Amino acid sequence: MRAVISMSGGLDSTCLALDLLAQGYEVRAYAFDYGQKHDVELKKLKKNIKIFQAKGFKIDLQVINLRDVFSDSVSSLNKNTNQDIPKADYDQENMKSTVVENRNVIFSSIIYGKALSWSKVDGDVVIALGIHAGDHTLYPDTTKESQEAAKHLFKISNWGSEKVDYIAPFVDNSKTEVLGAGLTAMKTLGLKKSEMNKILKNTHSCYDPNEKGESCGCCGTCKERIDAFKANGLKDPVKYFN
Repeated sequence: MRAVISMSGGLDSTCLALDLLAQGYEVRAYAFDYGQKHDVELKKLKKNIKIFQAKGFKIDLQVINLRDVFSDSVSSLNKNTNQDIPKADYDQENMKSTVVENRNVIFSSIIYGKALSWSKVDGDVVIALGIHAGDHTLYPDTTKESQEAAKHLFKISNWGSEKVDYIAPFVDNSKTEVLGAGLTAMKTLGLKKSEMNKILKNTHSCYDPNEKGESCGCCGTCKERIDAFKANGLKDPVKYFN
């Protein structure tokens, strides 16, 4: 079994990768450097990939540079802007400043191309999506409607698309349940508690980390993450400066 994923290094995509590995998938992960202020996520992601590979798990990572693609972005997440990242929940209006123009549709297009190329060599490939029931609809390019439209476009635009399919293992799960699935997957993979803690410590969710890479604890992603760990009876191993 073969799976392609977009892997940011955050909690969701890391739990997704672990879940796929526990099911026996060979995983090709792709991360994107698009000029995000929180690019510490890429550094931590590389650490986790090394851990996975050292354990013999079938996963590879490619980091793709898309900085020029998003050089004109006015999102508060982009290093080229002077906007502060809002300290707010996702359902608040000012969180719209964190939208990166067409980001997820562009990521999806690249991922589809990667999956299609792989399928031509080794056979059927699935694209695994990390969407879950707790996902908000603030970002238009993460909605079900956007994703279905993109899937249709990619399918009719390519020969051999019958070899590429989509799965979304967490589509009915809350953020808390996504973390729970990741914990279960790590146990299935035979990881020790110390290894599990190290992997979770290497995940990054914060949109507004300080110069040390420590999380703010105040942005929407931090709040969701903290709640998920509490609900699972765990202390979040990452450092918060607030």
